Amino acid sequence: MQKYGNQLPLLRRTLNILQLVSIGILISLSGNVRASEKPDSANTAQDIVVYKSPFCLCCNDWVNHLKKNGLVVETQNGLDTAEIKQRWNVPHSMQGCHTGVWRGQFVFEGHVPARLIRQFLANPPKGSIGLAVPGMPQGSPGMYRGGEFEPYVVYSILPEGEYRFYERVTVPEAN
Repeated sequence: MQKYGNQLPLLRRTLNILQLVSIGILISLSGNVRASEKPDSANTAQDIVVYKSPFCLCCNDWVNHLKKNGLVVETQNGLDTAEIKQRWNVPHSMQGCHTGVWRGQFVFEGHVPARLIRQFLANPPKGSIGLAVPGMPQGSPGMYRGGEFEPYVVYSILPEGEYRFYERVTVPEAN
């Protein structure tokens, strides 16, 4: 025992690190969602389910923006949101870092302002399945930290993977 006494603190630290890594992996895997899963709007209270990485800060900021603007949000953490984007025919050029699905009926890709989600839901454009803010434009909800603002465009997503102009945002959105 004396021979290995110096190594016990190192062994304990290694075991603690392994436990933390294992817990992190289990949490990450438990949030993965298959693309075939679809929220049942009759049985759920949320307005929108957001599929996102558990490690993305701007996704969390966007979720907080939605909540501050009265939407009830559920998050599904996963490391691969490509299946959800593909299932909803979100064009590759329109993709952002997270995808929101409203009651299994409409998709909101990227940093779409809550105001425009509400506007869309009140009067969905004919043939549109949702809205997208491609990339991560500085100034969009979740990406704006004050200071300089860069205008950006919100697009309407069509069912066959096409899109069209919806609105240009020229001022920062209120939280």
